[in-house]
Amino acid sequence: MDSGFFNIILEYINIVFFLFTVILFSFFTAMGYLSTRNTIHYKNKNSFGDMSKLMASPLAPSITIIAPAYNEGMTIVENIRSLMSLKYVNYEVMVVNDGSKDDTLQKMIDAYDLVKIDQEIDPNWKSKPIRGIYKSPQRAFSKLTVIDKENGGKSDALNTGMALSKNKYVGCIDVDCLLLPDALLHVVKSFYQRSEKRVIAVGGVIRVANSCVIQGGQLEEIKLPTNWLARFQLLEYTRSFILGRMAWGRIDSLLIISGAFGFFDREIALAVDGYDTNTVGEDMEIVFKMRKYMHERKIPYTVEYIPDPLCWTEVPEDLKILVNQRDRWARGNLETLFKHKEMFFNPKFGKLGMLSYPYWFFYEWLAPMLEFFGMFTIILFYYLGILNWDFFIAITTTVYVFSIMFSFYAILWDVYAYNEYKRTKDILILMFCAIIEPITFHPIVVWAAIRGNYKKLFKIKSGWGSQVRKGFAKAS
Repeated sequence: MDSGFFNIILEYINIVFFLFTVILFSFFTAMGYLSTRNTIHYKNKNSFGDMSKLMASPLAPSITIIAPAYNEGMTIVENIRSLMSLKYVNYEVMVVNDGSKDDTLQKMIDAYDLVKIDQEIDPNWKSKPIRGIYKSPQRAFSKLTVIDKENGGKSDALNTGMALSKNKYVGCIDVDCLLLPDALLHVVKSFYQRSEKRVIAVGGVIRVANSCVIQGGQLEEIKLPTNWLARFQLLEYTRSFILGRMAWGRIDSLLIISGAFGFFDREIALAVDGYDTNTVGEDMEIVFKMRKYMHERKIPYTVEYIPDPLCWTEVPEDLKILVNQRDRWARGNLETLFKHKEMFFNPKFGKLGMLSYPYWFFYEWLAPMLEFFGMFTIILFYYLGILNWDFFIAITTTVYVFSIMFSFYAILWDVYAYNEYKRTKDILILMFCAIIEPITFHPIVVWAAIRGNYKKLFKIKSGWGSQVRKGFAKAS
């Protein structure tokens, strides 16, 4: 082939890269604007009106907090203590022991004086068999219910809790997450603020608790993680939750609620058969199903999002565990997108079909693969001597600088809006993370996504993976 053919191909590739960059910049600029507007709107809306007295009433809406537990013996007692100290009257804590192989169940029995009770169970039970239901005769622990069942995975455990709950709303959380005392007040307020639409789900920001000081199940002091992997994840979570999901919430097109902090209208959740036990992306998949259910029945509805820092969790500090986690996220993303592919550019689903789903398809699923294979293309063009260095350097520098500026904005907006990290040193460390993230942490995330997609596309069996937690720091 002559050089003219290669020049034409390169010209088209340059145009594609240029257009992709322009679209990407425009999209993220709009995301920053929408998230800012939504945060200001939320703060103004919640700056007046005190619901604390109403929420202290036994007539307040009922909530069940469902927390699956698997081999959590090391921290289960303190985790439950934290969940039972929330500032709300009409709620119960339902811990589902999902076939733990350690002493998780026995520690709960001993710490909370639990005894097995008789309770009728639906004979058409779809989940794994229940081995026992436990309650405490002590009034101080009356809010606690423990379900002991055979291992079926997180989704199966959550479905068990939904089916056994009798309350109007259910909160699905990770048992080791720390909820702030007033978390349920914000959740219920979000369910009841919209009179013209039915609120079917409420999600919220997930904060990184690594290195924070926790005492007696309470957050005593917020500290920046000392581990660099955790710091990068803190930066990533800040961008994702404070800017990304707030922007989608502004246009009522949020398609995912984190499995660590998600509350649902139980009636609608059960109407769509709860969580899908055949996917590792159950937190995203249930939101897809609930939204589709409401759209197809033309029922006015919405999904609310809370930007207040109500939920704190520990993120992986080990590289292998992090890669396994992101591998799982990629597989779950692909599973959900494929299962609901009829939404792709389908005007029947409004903004969800024309904007949200395409975003998840092109950016969350396709972009990592384009990045990965784009590197091979650059290496090939360099080897063939046809790489346009001027264009390559210009576009790479532009993307790099824009990504840093976007991260800087997320950090500074978070400081302005919530001011969780008050030391100047902490802010400078996060900014340094933003500068080096594109060449250190981001390639790891891309590789994990490639691995996850490869496993799913080529049907390589892979499970949930494990998350070995170090536990929260105690006050000295």
